Amino acid sequence: MTVKFDDSPGAATRIDKWLWAARFFKTRSLATEAVDRGRVLCNEARVKPARDVHAGDLLSVDNGSTRWEVRVKAIADVRGPATLAQTLYEETEGSRLRRAEENERRHLFQEPAAQMHGRPTKRDRRRLGNLGGE
Repeated sequence: MTVKFDDSPGAATRIDKWLWAARFFKTRSLATEAVDRGRVLCNEARVKPARDVHAGDLLSVDNGSTRWEVRVKAIADVRGPATLAQTLYEETEGSRLRRAEENERRHLFQEPAAQMHGRPTKRDRRRLGNLGGE
């Protein structure tokens, strides 16, 4: 399958199509829903799914687990391989640092209930209650 990218200044496609083609969302309907809910901002403004995205636009994308700030480099309205999808955008340095910090925080976080195996005993429940301030 050959995927054509258009990086000319006048190129445009719907933002939900572009988010799906750039692999921020697994399906186009998930991308449309995220745009509708305001989880995707284009140049710091809420947009509708039918809004055209152009090369040079700054997008803030939150898919629920991760948040990116990317600058659009090229336009595609068909989904291709992940290696080619990564060439559609360039992540900002601040976004890259925030994602690395968040990843490190998740890695170091220890779930309080991880030490317990199976159903908690009465003693374990009391300890959990004390942690919550009860």
